[in-house]
Amino acid sequence: MGSGGSDRSRPVSRSRRPGSASSFLLRSPTRPLGAPPLPVERRTGVEYDTEWARRYPVRLARAMILDDLTIPTVRAVARPRTFGRDALERLAGPVIVTANHTSHLDTAVLLSCLPPERRHRTVVAAAADYFFDRHWKAALSAFGLGAIPMERQKVNRRSADAAAALIDEGWSLVIFPEGGRSPDGWGQEFKGGAAYLAKRCGVPVVPVHLRGARALLPKGGDGIRVRLRRGEMEVRFGAPLWPSEEEDARRFSVRIEASVALLADEAESDWWSARLRAGAGGSPPFRGPDVSPWRRAWSLPESADPVSRRSAQPASHGAETATEWDRRR
Repeated sequence: MGSGGSDRSRPVSRSRRPGSASSFLLRSPTRPLGAPPLPVERRTGVEYDTEWARRYPVRLARAMILDDLTIPTVRAVARPRTFGRDALERLAGPVIVTANHTSHLDTAVLLSCLPPERRHRTVVAAAADYFFDRHWKAALSAFGLGAIPMERQKVNRRSADAAAALIDEGWSLVIFPEGGRSPDGWGQEFKGGAAYLAKRCGVPVVPVHLRGARALLPKGGDGIRVRLRRGEMEVRFGAPLWPSEEEDARRFSVRIEASVALLADEAESDWWSARLRAGAGGSPPFRGPDVSPWRRAWSLPESADPVSRRSAQPASHGAETATEWDRRR
């Protein structure tokens, strides 16, 4: 009798098995057998959301870093000289700035040379597979450069829609149409993204040529030690280009590349001579000669990459530094 009463008065213990009701709120929900798994949300690449980087507090912090840290550093290392920036200053509203690309210095130098009122309303189209392949790199790129992910091998609908929406909101866009840094210092074929966005949004394209960045910070490679050097750069802004109605994105992209090639010729000669050659169809090839790699390196202007050219030339010939070459000019 005593034992029976004891059994009735003993409290019933609750089960702590993983499937019990008491542990339901403490664990992840299970997936029914046979049900397909939910797709994992991507947070890198072209799917990375950069909207947070354009909120006012973040923009203010980025402007302070750009004006108080990046620009003084660029001036101390690269000492850029600008030409033709008044053509950009006369434009109202958003523009697409396109430039050749030989070094990681290009973005910082180009942003530092933009007019202040436009610099702080500019986003940079960055390679989604390089700058946005990891979450920390994506956050750093979006915060430090105001970068947005862009597919560089083709026009991606998602990235193109995001860029077009920002342009419609009044943001200017910096884009490197070559899709990546030049492997040898010569220009590469321009992709059609900038031309497509210009036609879609009805905004002008401002061609830019950056001279000297590769000599200061070349693209790394196997067995090559990359080291930042001090020197001088030149940034040339060309006349704004508007797409015509009968011109598709491919033809407009060719015209943009030709404008950058004209600025490259001007950088190595002078304004008048470069335009005389362009008018006669004799501008130097922007993509370099179709010869073996060592001859392409030897054909580079001294200012483009003095280190690579010095290593490519015969030992019996002397080599000038970029500063000496500029002084002789």
